Amino acid sequence: MKRTQLTQFSTLAAVLLLIAGCTSSSSSTDTKAASDAPALPNIAAATSLGDGEGALNIVVWAGYAENGSTDKNVDWVTPFEKASGCKVNVKVGNTSDEMVTLMKTGQYDGVSASGDATLRLIYGGDVAPVNTDLVPNYATVSDFLKNQQWNSAGGKMYGIPHGWGANVLAYTDGTVAAPTSWGAVFDTNSPYKGKVTAYDSPIYIADAALYLMKTKPELKITNPYALDDAQFQAAVDLLKAQKPIIGEYWSDYTKAVQSFESGNTVIGTSWQVIVNLVNGGKKAKVNSIVPSEGSTGWSDTWMISSKAQHPNCMYKWMDHIISPSANAQVAEWFGEAPSQTASCGMTADKNFCATYHATDAAYASQIHYWTTPTKACLDGRGSICKDYAAWTQAWTEIKG
Repeated sequence: MKRTQLTQFSTLAAVLLLIAGCTSSSSSTDTKAASDAPALPNIAAATSLGDGEGALNIVVWAGYAENGSTDKNVDWVTPFEKASGCKVNVKVGNTSDEMVTLMKTGQYDGVSASGDATLRLIYGGDVAPVNTDLVPNYATVSDFLKNQQWNSAGGKMYGIPHGWGANVLAYTDGTVAAPTSWGAVFDTNSPYKGKVTAYDSPIYIADAALYLMKTKPELKITNPYALDDAQFQAAVDLLKAQKPIIGEYWSDYTKAVQSFESGNTVIGTSWQVIVNLVNGGKKAKVNSIVPSEGSTGWSDTWMISSKAQHPNCMYKWMDHIISPSANAQVAEWFGEAPSQTASCGMTADKNFCATYHATDAAYASQIHYWTTPTKACLDGRGSICKDYAAWTQAWTEIKG
């Protein structure tokens, strides 16, 4: 989830070819999937840390490294610089593809990557495994965010979980009858035709796949990011059928807020922060749910470059950003659930963690977190699935 505009995810063909056979995290024991995966780049994790090198160059989503320049009361970078001696230089990335491109230059020590980028970085050799023993605050990160398909591979952690959230179904109170299913946004006879919204990205194909996974069991979808030809075509067909009822696709969360406030949107895929901002502005009243089918979602991960010039500073930053105080601050500023369980006692809004379900493992279990689709199926069926390049091409066709 991003505070700045998110544009469509385009294809980085070379990287996708490289990771076309990659598979799930160490939590998967499927031998077929393992045999289809290419060897991980031979990059070792750090074994010890020394003093900071005096500087840190990072690629971030806007809002993840605030130093008081946006709001003088919002600053978790300056305390880090004073404590570590590492001067933080920030490059904002506006899309996952931009972040992948920037990390390939070798000019940056780390990145706050979303799940649609992480496997590309891992199998592209652009990031190194992380020695979590060197990140003390990792111990109290929520267990359900560790060792997952989007942040680990080959039994190794490749990042530090930062924050997460569900893609919720939002609807205007008093205008829309309370829905319980994602079917409300796929009903071609919807009474809200022209006022339905959807997320503007190839990864949205997973939302259609999730709905089909629960409503069309004959398709045998077990993972919305692992789709063979027939499953993928069914998801694409559903989205093409949905298009006539869509009023607008959104990628900029601020525009999504404005659309609900103006009444141009009354129902559709959203984020909790959008719902909170609409309700805080009092121009409209919006409710949100995780429907009966569950939800897709996102979990961002701090990753260290395999070519990091300031590795000690990057490790210090990863530990700082998931410290109870800093993670509480960034979560509230950004509008996401913190990864750090100890942050919940430090948020300004004492109900914040409850609102965002921060430590609710049952809630989190309903979420299928964004993960880069690869040819080697993430559910272990072998190399029969559509990769991200195919998803990108199909999204272009869906939108016309």
